[in-house]
Amino acid sequence: MNFPVLYLRKGAERRLRAGHLWVYSNEIDTRRSPLTGFEAGVQAELKASNDKSLGTVFVNPNALICGRLISRDGNHGMTPKRLSQRLEAALSLRDRLFDKPFYRWVFGDSDGLSGLVIDRFNDTVVVQISTAGMEQLKDTIVRSVLRLVHPKAIILKNDGKMRKVEGLDVYVEQAHGPQVSLLEVEENGVRFEVPLEGGQKTGWFYDHRMNRQRLQSYAPGKRVLDVFSYVGGWGIQAASAGASQVTCVDSSSSAIDSVHHNARLNGLENVDTLEGDAFEALKALCDEKEKYDVVVLDPPALIPRRRDQKAGEQAYARLNQLGLRLLDRDGILVSASCSMHLSQDKLTDIIRSSGRKIDRFVQLLEQGHQAPDHPVIPGIPETDYIKSCFVRSLTSFF
Repeated sequence: MNFPVLYLRKGAERRLRAGHLWVYSNEIDTRRSPLTGFEAGVQAELKASNDKSLGTVFVNPNALICGRLISRDGNHGMTPKRLSQRLEAALSLRDRLFDKPFYRWVFGDSDGLSGLVIDRFNDTVVVQISTAGMEQLKDTIVRSVLRLVHPKAIILKNDGKMRKVEGLDVYVEQAHGPQVSLLEVEENGVRFEVPLEGGQKTGWFYDHRMNRQRLQSYAPGKRVLDVFSYVGGWGIQAASAGASQVTCVDSSSSAIDSVHHNARLNGLENVDTLEGDAFEALKALCDEKEKYDVVVLDPPALIPRRRDQKAGEQAYARLNQLGLRLLDRDGILVSASCSMHLSQDKLTDIIRSSGRKIDRFVQLLEQGHQAPDHPVIPGIPETDYIKSCFVRSLTSFF
């Protein structure tokens, strides 16, 4: 197939040859291939400065990431058949990993489908499209999902921030089946119901599945504080595992309502809530000299952009100091991060320094990662973003 050609500047192909899939606008030789000559979402052949073909890309001339590699073959782009094959390959991995249909089916670049995320909630499938190229394949995606898993409902939850960057409208649309208001989730043997309207991302965060499973080992008989609880993913699982008492903290009143709903769904009477800003709530609990056996900190990304690095690291430090102060002697801190710009080593060091500032001796027991339905591509560091530390805090040791 003959595609228009997008040329790179000299040396700009090195990152792509190492395994990355993104092309930035400042890497384009705009004299040979002006970006203004491309429509958003079009497919093009990508060539190095020496005219060697590097593959096929989706192009968006209006975005910083102006090219997304979809094939290493310059003669083959993203056809309906290729898209369906990649969806099928992604599905085969998840079905091998999990015995029930609750998982992230497609994780964008990691599954060779840049700009596409699909989450499966039993017989409901939620699709998020974030790039102009994938938007043009919307109908093909819906048809392929129907053919592969025969869901009762497909929802296009296309309201993410990236769509504005790509110049796309935001919308939520029922693409197939009856109207859905609640998403059913089963994780680590615990049931949840999550409201679709107003819910975060696709409605659930499957990425911390394995870390929440590990929490269950620390919960029996313990008093647990779940901060940034959303609908109770960590706290409800701790309560189900035998925690004596669980308190969930979130700033959203609808999320707090969902915590109570999910506690009732699992027959739990040991879950209470605090509505309010997490930092203020933690400070108030410290002032009241409250103590917990386990504190879980799973904030939203506090370093959303590289330029937020310093302020974000300070926020993580403040958060972990407050969390450690609330731990009883020999308590467990579970400190999580979804900030791509915060490394596992840096999070560990923030916990170390936070412990020293309040005279706590900390032991790192476990380090957690994202679940395998969020596979990491070694050449794309952006796909490696979830981390967690399970830390034991001792008030006196030496």
